Amino acid sequence: MFKTRLLSGIVLVIIALATIICGGPVLFITLLCVSLIGMQELYKAVGVRKDGFNLLEIISYISVILYYLSVWLLPTQYHLPAVILGILLVMSVYVFTYPKYQTGQIVSAFFGIVYVGVMLSYVLQTRMLEGGAFLVWLIFLCSWGCDTCAYCVGVLIGKHKMAPVLSPKKSIEGAVGGVVGAALLGALYAWAISGYNANSAHTPLIYAIICAVGALVSMIGDLAASAIKRQQNIKDYGTLIPGHGGILDRFDSVIFTAPIIYFLAITLI
Repeated sequence: MFKTRLLSGIVLVIIALATIICGGPVLFITLLCVSLIGMQELYKAVGVRKDGFNLLEIISYISVILYYLSVWLLPTQYHLPAVILGILLVMSVYVFTYPKYQTGQIVSAFFGIVYVGVMLSYVLQTRMLEGGAFLVWLIFLCSWGCDTCAYCVGVLIGKHKMAPVLSPKKSIEGAVGGVVGAALLGALYAWAISGYNANSAHTPLIYAIICAVGALVSMIGDLAASAIKRQQNIKDYGTLIPGHGGILDRFDSVIFTAPIIYFLAITLI
């Protein structure tokens, strides 16, 4: 299992490196596909999909595609209207097919649009910022870096449970280690790219602050995904990534971190 997890993790990192470095249409298409697959995993888990594809699920996918097109082609002020359009489309399905879908399915469908589609899109939006070629890596650095550092510190000195019912293995000591580790990684990353990044505002201190806040949020994202799985009595969201589970199992913290990094970047830099 460890070998499978390691190999698939390496492949995942290579794909992430290639798509983010390329940016542009490559990153746009990749993130859109990741979002749609993640939505499908979520919809299976929460009961939006029960017996194959249905109209509600298809309309939700269309809503996310339209939202991504707005992000790619239109100014920022048109992004929220694209989300509202998604609400209107989902509610139209609810109204005109009533009583085919339960209220819970409608709520879950829209939740999937925002939770997976909209929030993951901030990876693309961060990449599109001025200096985004450097900033976008902070999303993964603080998400996956925090996870690794928290695990190591938790194994070594973790004693006090952070969320004993939801995730018994996670400790407060590990959480602190994850935040500190992510901040240090951010500072080291800023120092490492200083010779390539001409923007003087991209300092080790700013990167450390962004990564520390992002790390805190990433832990909430991880626990939130775990809470949904526990509620639905499933171990993993999918089997797409051997040894890791589905898209949501691997990107649960990134989903929460991406928008935070985006807004911190436009605020602090």
